[in-house]
Amino acid sequence: MIFMKTKSLILFFCLIITSLIVYGIELPTESAVPGGIVIISINSEQKPEAYFNGHQVMIVGANKEWKAIIGIPLSEKVGTHELTVRENKFETNYKFEIKNKEYKTQRLTIKNKRKVNPNEQDMARILSEKEKISKAKSHWRNKDDITLRFIKPTIGPYSSPFGLRRFFNNQARKPHSGLDIAAPKGTPIVAPADGVVIDTGNYFFNGKTVFLDHGQGLITMYCHMNQIDIKEGAQVKTGDILGVVGLTGRVTGAHLHWSVILNNTTVDPLLFLSKNDL
Repeated sequence: MIFMKTKSLILFFCLIITSLIVYGIELPTESAVPGGIVIISINSEQKPEAYFNGHQVMIVGANKEWKAIIGIPLSEKVGTHELTVRENKFETNYKFEIKNKEYKTQRLTIKNKRKVNPNEQDMARILSEKEKISKAKSHWRNKDDITLRFIKPTIGPYSSPFGLRRFFNNQARKPHSGLDIAAPKGTPIVAPADGVVIDTGNYFFNGKTVFLDHGQGLITMYCHMNQIDIKEGAQVKTGDILGVVGLTGRVTGAHLHWSVILNNTTVDPLLFLSKNDL
C-alpha cells in the first residue's frame, strides 16, 4: 500500500513537470486572472494559429503537443472566454475561465505636476509617442525557440508590484502595468532572455526606454533608465547589459519599471521569473 502511494505521488509530480516543460521549453507560471497567463493544450498535426481578443497568441511545442500561451488584460472581465484556433482552414474555439483578483491600491505624490496633468504641448508629445509605443508592444516575429523563464533584469527589491490601482496626487490613473525594482541610479540593467532591440527612446512618462522582442509577441520594456547602452536592431543574449537605472520620466525615485507584454497585453512579470528571483 505504501509502495502504491509512493508510486502515485511520483507519477503525479512527473505529470506536473511534464506540464511545465514542453519539448525543452520551460513554460511560465499559469494564473487565470486579469493580468495573468492562461495555457491551453492544443492537439494538432501541424503548428496552428491562435487568436484572443483579435491578437495573435504564442504557440510553442511540437508533434501534436502544442501549448497556447495567452496574456490576459487587466481589464478583462471574469467569466468564460474563448481562444480561436485555426488549422488548415478549420476553426476551433477553446473555452477557458478567468477568475477574479483584487489588486491593491497605491497613492503617490508627484512633485512635477505636469507629469500628472500635462499641458497642451505635453499632450501633443504624448500622443505622438503613444503611436510609437503601441507599435513596439504589438510587434510580432515568428520564432520557435523562445525562452519563457527570465532572469531578474536588475538587482534590488520589488517596490511596486504589477496591477496596483494607482492614484497620482489623489487622481485615479491606469493600473500599474509593470513591476518596479528599486535600485540606485547607475545600477546595470540586463536582458532577462535572448532578444532583439526593436525600439529605444526618451518618452514623456516612461523616460529613457528600451523594448526587447523575444519572439511571437513576447515583448519586454525597461523604463526610467539613466542611460541606454544598446542600439535599435541589436541582438542580445541573456545577461547582456541594456543600460542603467535612472530617474527619467514620471518617477518618485530611482527604479526600473519592467513590463512584460504578451499578445499586446501587459502581464505580471513575476510569472516569467524562476523561484530564486521571486
